[in-house]
Amino acid sequence: MRDLHGTHADPLRRYLIRLTLGEPHLAEDLLQETMLRAWRHRAHLPTDHEGLRRWLFTVAKRIAIDALRAKQARPTEIGTADVSLLSATSSAMDDVVSAVQTVRQAMPKLTPAHRAVLIELYLLGRSVEEAAAQLGIPEGTVKSRAHYALRSLRDVIGPIDE
Repeated sequence: MRDLHGTHADPLRRYLIRLTLGEPHLAEDLLQETMLRAWRHRAHLPTDHEGLRRWLFTVAKRIAIDALRAKQARPTEIGTADVSLLSATSSAMDDVVSAVQTVRQAMPKLTPAHRAVLIELYLLGRSVEEAAAQLGIPEGTVKSRAHYALRSLRDVIGPIDE
C-alpha cells in the first residue's frame, strides 16, 4: 500500500483537483477514499502497473461523481450567524424582547374587539378574510378595527425612542 500510494497519489491528486474544479481539500478527501477502496480490495487489484493505474483512476472518477451527486442532493448549506459581530452594549435581540414586552403590557388596555382583531391578524397571522370569518364580522370591519386598534396601541405605548 505504501508503494501504491507513493507511486500513484500525486497523479491521482492532480486528476482529482481537475475533477473538483480546483478544490484541493475535496480532492484530498477523494484521494483518501480512493486509497481506502484500494486497500479494501487489495486482494483483487490488478497486478500490472497500467492495469492498477487504470483501476485507481476509474475508482477516483466514480468517487468524485458520487461526491458531486451527494452534494447536489443536499440542500445548500448556509453559514451560521457570527454573534461576535453583534454589539455587546445594545443587542438586537434585547430590542425585540423589550418591544414584545411593551406590546404585551399594552394589549390589555385595548378594547376586547380591537385586541381580538390584532391577535387574529398579527399574532395568528391570518388574512383579513380569515380573521373576518373567525370573528364573524365583515372584512371592512376587520380593516377598520385593525386601523383603530393600532392607533390605540400607539397611544397606549407612547412615543418610541429611536
